[in-house]
Amino acid sequence: MENLSPNIFVHNIDATISFYNLLGFEKIASVPETGNYDWVMMANESVTIMFQTFDSLGNNLPQISRASGGSLLFYIKVKKITEFFNQLKGKVTVVAELNKTFYGATEFSILDNNGYVLTFAEDEN
Repeated sequence: MENLSPNIFVHNIDATISFYNLLGFEKIASVPETGNYDWVMMANESVTIMFQTFDSLGNNLPQISRASGGSLLFYIKVKKITEFFNQLKGKVTVVAELNKTFYGATEFSILDNNGYVLTFAEDEN
């Protein structure tokens, strides 16, 4: 295995691109290349996430729920977490404030524009 890039199903890719731009992600690939996207890949350094419209899924993979959000959490390690938190606060929905965990990480959690929980963490050196 080499890496993991989740493919997240969303209703509005343009709104998702705008939200993830706030987090420092950039679009690196899309289908189609311009216009109304069915799929995009976004990256922020070594973290990549793919987004695909529910509509493009059609009737394929009926096991995938067609509801926004999900029973999962994306755990993303970052550097300079306090600076990153201060940069986002007031622009996103914070569901867990910046805090130190019992296992030595500093973390905070937000909701993305599709209802997914993103937890950002920095390990103590």
